[in-house]
Amino acid sequence: MREATLIRGEMREHPAPLAVTRLSLTDFRCYASLRMETDGTPVVLFGPNGAGKTNLLEALSLLVPGRGLRRARQADLLRHGAATDTCWAVAASVSTAGGEIRLGTGRDPRAAARIEDEEGEEEATMPERRLARIDGEASTPAKLGAVFAALWLTPEMDRLFLDGASGRRRFLDRAIYGLERSHATRVNAYERALRERARLLRAGRADPLWLDALEERMASEGVAISATRIEAAARISKIAAAGFGPFPGAVLALEGSVEESLSEMPALEAEMKLRQSLLQSRGDDALTGGASFGPHRSDLRVYHRVKNLAAELCSTGEQKALMIGMVLAIASLIAQERGCAPLLLLDEVAAHLDSLRRGALFDHLTETGAQFWLTGTERETFGNLGVRAQFFRVGAGAAMPA
Repeated sequence: MREATLIRGEMREHPAPLAVTRLSLTDFRCYASLRMETDGTPVVLFGPNGAGKTNLLEALSLLVPGRGLRRARQADLLRHGAATDTCWAVAASVSTAGGEIRLGTGRDPRAAARIEDEEGEEEATMPERRLARIDGEASTPAKLGAVFAALWLTPEMDRLFLDGASGRRRFLDRAIYGLERSHATRVNAYERALRERARLLRAGRADPLWLDALEERMASEGVAISATRIEAAARISKIAAAGFGPFPGAVLALEGSVEESLSEMPALEAEMKLRQSLLQSRGDDALTGGASFGPHRSDLRVYHRVKNLAAELCSTGEQKALMIGMVLAIASLIAQERGCAPLLLLDEVAAHLDSLRRGALFDHLTETGAQFWLTGTERETFGNLGVRAQFFRVGAGAAMPA
């Protein structure tokens, strides 16, 4: 389904967006209870530092697979001062091309009880779980990606090109969650097998047959993950390379042993090679932890297309512009694939852009028809959005229309 919008005197078509029309929080971060309603248009959240603007974006980011924009532990999402056995919750009504859907997620109450009963000693060894609901029916966080898609940019991501490869892998995986609905399930299965193999090797008394089974799972899921990442990077590059006005074109590529294997041989042979590598590295992995081979070692490389320069060698301003360009390209690809533009969560993005790039970003976002949520300390930063957005003043545990 496509919708038409009047932009600068002419009608433009764009995929129907996802739009959050109601957000409810319970004992989440700084909010004891919050209910916020929108008319489905873009949202601007403004208020002083520490008011809770990013907390609202984080709540929305938990409506897709993964650990949200801060990658916080479940216990850390609970409102400070709430009882330890209390469970935080996030719920939203979302307008889609097919009608309204109700989404929810929250902390597993059984996990809260375990933490209280066992005084935290075993908490680190217990995988954190959160619950999910779709239209009132019990579901899983991984399945939320089938009905909801969201992308985000935060100040912490400014170092994406400079820090370790894990952040870049997560960035790409989040993009893929909106494109390939089985990817989250594969990543979760691979990571569970990876953790279990590492635990058994550290214990030093692993059953070889059980290790064989885990490594078989890692090989099959790992090669599928890498193949999906390679394809996604190519598809994103096809759109991102052209750039978006003052935001430069970007080219993405995957590097790693599994990716190298896939470039040289069929997927089944790449699986056999990875399985053999895992078998041969058991001794070293028992000493170092983790695994020496697999897609968890891969890296996403990004290049400034015009300059043919690696992103980590670009200026700080160019890196920020490349990041924004990639997110716009991913949003465009998701809209094309799903026929529905994803929700965009942009935390403190406008404050670090000059007036040219800020205006270009606002214009592009508005033209896509996507609902986007922006945060900033001053309302004036978003002045040229005018009536194209709804404004909310955030503070004292509330978000009030302004």
